[in-house]
Amino acid sequence: MTSFLYSAVRTPFGRFNGALAGVRPDDLAAGVITALLDRAPRLDPAAIGEVVWGNANGAGEENRNVGRMAALLAGLPTSVPGTTVNRLCGSSLDAAMGASRTIESGDADIVVAGGVESMTRAPWVLPKPARGFPAGDLAAVSTTLGWRLVNPRMPEEWTVSLGEANERLGEKYAVGRERQDAFALRSHRLAAAAWDEGFYDDLVVPAGELRRDEGIRADTSLEKLAGLKPSFRADGTITAGNASPLNDGAAALLLGSAEAADRIGLDPLARIAGRGAFALDPQDFGYAPVEAAERALARAGIGWDRVGAVELNEAFAVQSLVCVDAWGIDPEIVNTRGGAIAIGHPLGASGARVLGTLAKVLRERRERWGVAAICIGVGQGLAVVLENTDLENTAMGSTGAGA
Repeated sequence: MTSFLYSAVRTPFGRFNGALAGVRPDDLAAGVITALLDRAPRLDPAAIGEVVWGNANGAGEENRNVGRMAALLAGLPTSVPGTTVNRLCGSSLDAAMGASRTIESGDADIVVAGGVESMTRAPWVLPKPARGFPAGDLAAVSTTLGWRLVNPRMPEEWTVSLGEANERLGEKYAVGRERQDAFALRSHRLAAAAWDEGFYDDLVVPAGELRRDEGIRADTSLEKLAGLKPSFRADGTITAGNASPLNDGAAALLLGSAEAADRIGLDPLARIAGRGAFALDPQDFGYAPVEAAERALARAGIGWDRVGAVELNEAFAVQSLVCVDAWGIDPEIVNTRGGAIAIGHPLGASGARVLGTLAKVLRERRERWGVAAICIGVGQGLAVVLENTDLENTAMGSTGAGA
């Protein structure tokens, strides 16, 4: 059994405290599920075997299985099961990978996958005291991003901040500030051009009044980026300009078997050709996509020489550059329509964004093979290889992907 991506849609990504600050994450998620099904009017929603949804926080309005909540709010029949997976930044790519396995195992023919994150509305949490009626103060902890309520048995080197971890990565691989800023500038320019040229018109549906990714700075420059102060070290290289921002947004994917095409009423966009996961020391998480992509390619049975497009989530410019260098690929095939530094990185939605974008880039560029990859806090990485089904040499009945 083989699994295919049939459709992809997302909201525009809003800035922290920006245009989507007033929208609940379960409503954002329900909105993209509704939009996804609107694009497949022949599909009976009752035929959906599962909703698999990604979310990194799992607190506040995103708690208690936000995937199931979103499916119900979107009006899916109560008979359609829903689950939420948490692999932090990779949650919605993990959801898509799990959905494809469900299809390939024969457990379902049609699965909705995706993810959501509202980093603006992530709550403060107050830990319960070890015993009742403590005399001292208790501090509320923000759940927006990063480590919180850390187990004291965790080694200190594992729990450094995401920024500090990537400062160390830049030192190890000699990736300096100038190169990071140039990468960030490219992200903004390509994202702005993609919107101006209409690339995102059929990938993005409005959310509230927001119709375009809110964080893109078409007017930025190397001079402006160079003027920003380091965020994590006084003498550091990482700034607010060459790292992904905090964002709100949602993305959804429709996956199915070859046999489900008639019921869905759409031609597939791409075949899920390979999947890869990798883990290493938590502080080295930025490097994890390197081996994850190698594993996905091996399971697809191809090498980098056959890859025509890469969508790599730009958590930080430094870790993106380190990954591209390690793969030894042409950097010009990476994130040709902008990346997370410009577009944004609402944690639970980013994996579905890069996968949906990759499918469209492959068709636009008439390339057969592409890789979507993402780094994940606490030392993990995920990758998926797509095969473009719009080309004559792609067979609907091809052998399925590896584990």
